[in-house]
Amino acid sequence: MKANDRIEAARRAVEQAKRFGADEAAATVSSGRDVQVSRREGKIETLSEASRNQLRIDIYIDKKYSSHVTSDLRPDALAKFVEEATAATKYLSKDEFRGLADPKYYPTALDKDLGLTDAAYDGLTSERRALLAKDIEEATLAQSDKFVSVTATYQDSFSESATALSSGFEGERRSNSFTCGAEATVKDGDERPSGWRFATLRRFDELPKPEEIGKGTAAEALGKIGQKKISTGEYDVIVENRAMRRLLGALLQPTFGYLLQQRRSFLEGKLGEKIASEKLTLIDDPFVPKGLGSRLFDDDALAAKRRPVLEKGVLRTYFLDAYYARKLGMEPTSGSTSNILFENGDRSLEAMVADLRRGLVITGFIGGNSNTTTGDFSFGVVGKYVENGEVVHPVNETNLSGNLSEFWSSVDEVGADPYPYSSYLSPSIRFADAKLSGA
Repeated sequence: MKANDRIEAARRAVEQAKRFGADEAAATVSSGRDVQVSRREGKIETLSEASRNQLRIDIYIDKKYSSHVTSDLRPDALAKFVEEATAATKYLSKDEFRGLADPKYYPTALDKDLGLTDAAYDGLTSERRALLAKDIEEATLAQSDKFVSVTATYQDSFSESATALSSGFEGERRSNSFTCGAEATVKDGDERPSGWRFATLRRFDELPKPEEIGKGTAAEALGKIGQKKISTGEYDVIVENRAMRRLLGALLQPTFGYLLQQRRSFLEGKLGEKIASEKLTLIDDPFVPKGLGSRLFDDDALAAKRRPVLEKGVLRTYFLDAYYARKLGMEPTSGSTSNILFENGDRSLEAMVADLRRGLVITGFIGGNSNTTTGDFSFGVVGKYVENGEVVHPVNETNLSGNLSEFWSSVDEVGADPYPYSSYLSPSIRFADAKLSGA
């Protein structure tokens, strides 16, 4: 579907909803394509391609709300769909807080180029995709003869959408991404530890080379041979940049409107208060060039804004969509994060590890849970036990537990290595006196 067709279809759906009795309506017509190739044992294991076209319409009638999705975009079928959706909405219960966002929050300029597309996407062929997966597999296998299995993957995606609101807003979005990586498993007695390296970026030519993927995957998998528990106790820990998303997600989730409104957030009423170490400054920045979370507006058509989340440990914002902002009597910000940036330190992970007298470098999380109401958490971890700056042995079957506010208050160093393959651009971070449960 062409861009003009998408915006016309969105406009038409909104107009039809109004004609059938809606007070307000918002429609988004989106198209997308996803391609994936994976290889294992020298053969293509998966080759898939999926395309999608759909319309979503949100309908508001006398403070009653419903949302509907269809993939049948033929004009006659779409008109019938909108008519039935509007009729169904009239039977729902009222919710006085339902409605489109106030137009004063809409963006006034939509011509800023965030670099979310790459012209190289249109030139990619099936042969090129398959060859890249093959190169990644071979580059990984070349690192060792101890692998039980290696799976190499390449995938890319493209999406574009057009949104129209009955309140007058219209906007379009277009983006692509490229992902490549590998996962390898090695034999260690009865155990089968594994390692991985994956990268996702907006630019095809900025993806790491197959050799880099292979070396990183092999190093992690082979480095897990000989895993042991460590004794239960308090340790200084360094969480690697690519593993930080689990912890950061647990901290940010309680800042979301639905949990605040439902009284299930330990950060309720904490705006302006210190909830973490003064070494922590986090920024939600939707304008990062080529950022995986970059955008000009969100799903409520709220204008994207750069805003501090934490300033030297002080909580500065909640993530509130239009609905929950109304319920809480607060100004809307956005119902989701964009790119999370840190005020980085000046030392590498290697330098931080060299100063670790007795502790753990956490390279990944396995299972566990976090309680948004209390902030208590317990996560399974894997990593490397370190004494006097030297890795002694790999670690598994160990739990990291505590309270999120206390844990984030124990940060004593932020690294200089932001993870580039995520919308959470976290560096490696050191925490003091973390509680680990092992042997």
